Amino acid sequence: MVKPDGTIRTVAEDVHFPNGAVITPDGATLVVAETFMGRLTAFTIEADGSLSNRRIFADISGYTPDGICMDAAGAIWVAAFDNGKFIRVLDGGEITHSIDMGGRRAVACNLGGADGKTLYCLGYDGDLDDIPKGKHNAIIETARVEVGASGSP
Repeated sequence: MVKPDGTIRTVAEDVHFPNGAVITPDGATLVVAETFMGRLTAFTIEADGSLSNRRIFADISGYTPDGICMDAAGAIWVAAFDNGKFIRVLDGGEITHSIDMGGRRAVACNLGGADGKTLYCLGYDGDLDDIPKGKHNAIIETARVEVGASGSP
């Protein structure tokens, strides 16, 4: 955690390759994607910014969660990097929707647009070896979804 005065404080340990993160609309819960553990981990956000009550929001073993965003129903859209899919996951782990990227990698996602029901899907269409070479293999595609945006981001 970084305080407004620039002070840094560790608020969670033993988080394995943390990636995407969302905060629920009430500001009470932080959910973090642990990419190589195949899970979304939730924490209660305390008044002082510390985290408590660690729990598994969703065990999605077999998927590699990268960027995430939350919808108004409390479900989380997950960019599953190695799987090349965007999946919508409920608290508890049920997958309700899946969008296949056609062989491309899924990197990050966010909900937006006038009604919050456009899922912006950021993908990568290239070899991992191309990344340090500066090749431009990124793409942004959109999908219309049933439930609009909520939370942060």
